[in-house]
Amino acid sequence: MSTSDQEPRPAGAARPGGGREPSGGPRLGRLRPDGWVVLAWYVGLLFTFLLRMRLPGENQPSTFTPVQFYRWDGLLTLALATALTLRGARRMDARPLHGLGLLLAAAVLGTLPLAVAHIPMAQFLAAIVAVYFVAAAGPYRTGLAALALALGVLFGHLAVRVLVGWEAGTTLALPLALSAVVAWALGRTAQQSRVSAEQTRAHHAEQAVTAERLRIARELHDMVAHSIGIIALQAGAARRVIDTQPERAREALAEVENAGRETLSGLRRMLGALREADGDAAAQGVADIEPLAAATTAAGVRVAVEWTGARRPVPPETELAVFRVVQESVTNVVRHAAVGECRVTIGYGAESLEVAVVNGGTGSGGRDGARVTATGSGYGYGLAGMRERVTLLHGRFAAGPEPDGGFAVRASFPLPPSPSAAGVDGARPGEVVARAANEE
Repeated sequence: MSTSDQEPRPAGAARPGGGREPSGGPRLGRLRPDGWVVLAWYVGLLFTFLLRMRLPGENQPSTFTPVQFYRWDGLLTLALATALTLRGARRMDARPLHGLGLLLAAAVLGTLPLAVAHIPMAQFLAAIVAVYFVAAAGPYRTGLAALALALGVLFGHLAVRVLVGWEAGTTLALPLALSAVVAWALGRTAQQSRVSAEQTRAHHAEQAVTAERLRIARELHDMVAHSIGIIALQAGAARRVIDTQPERAREALAEVENAGRETLSGLRRMLGALREADGDAAAQGVADIEPLAAATTAAGVRVAVEWTGARRPVPPETELAVFRVVQESVTNVVRHAAVGECRVTIGYGAESLEVAVVNGGTGSGGRDGARVTATGSGYGYGLAGMRERVTLLHGRFAAGPEPDGGFAVRASFPLPPSPSAAGVDGARPGEVVARAANEE
């Protein structure tokens, strides 16, 4: 099994693909798996020598030192074991089980000059580290085979000593076996955590793509639906008066042309912003509400805009949502409400921005509003899109028939606390600034 394209990534180990940590990171974090294995071997080798030396405060070394340990054959055996370790560490990437086999052979060979009844922890430490990395980087079966190989060599060494009649340190070998099992379990846990993190990242990326598609769909719907409503209204008016009032028909067709050009221009701006990876580069806001009202009024539905409170800067995402809610609501009035006017109220409060769009229908206006709500072809997706926009900004949204007739859409957007100074228009808090669009 090859693991050259999937290296382990436990905490403090190497980066994927053998890349380095940033230059400011800790040095130990830059070690690859083979580096950790070699380091474990040298640490164990140093520990082996320290145990057989008289350290400060000791009358004699804590561990018995056989004659052959410092003899040429003992040192040569340790040197050969070190060479096997280096060779096995280099094989860990391409053939992990083969590399682990060399490390286990080095552990057995390094035990020979120590005159002990089992493989010591110092000699077995590099193999334990290798078991961890194999389990963390490879498939389940490869990790399990690595664990079985380590335990097989550990207890096989004891079995050979028993068969030849030598003493076997079975009790002392049990902690080593447990350490190998724990290393394998930790490696499996690291691999599962890595896989789970990758799946989570993929899921988040998929959600981001879906959210972006929905955002683009909302923008296209809000932009095109309003213009198409104006075009349909003006085209219908032109058809009715083209024979009797050709001048009025010519004006209506001019409005159709202007609405079409504005829609194409808006689509070009949106597509250009998407190509620049900045969807809100040409976003519209509250300043575009009055031009929207004027265009709708020219199409035959009078829109009166009323501003209350001290106007002040609003976050861009809130400005765009306010404009889209007003645009969609006015579009629905033009297309479905069968009334000649509507009122848009935008109120700046201390902690929220209130938006209300109420059509001016009377008598059958309530029934019309109810009918529009009940039919999916009326407000339908528009209401769902408006509600989604408001909810994403932690606001409140409500839409429904009015008791006295007509239909109302209301939204509330949270705002930062209002400053005590005058607003953008110089109006003080509580002052009402009323504006109306051009009438026919």
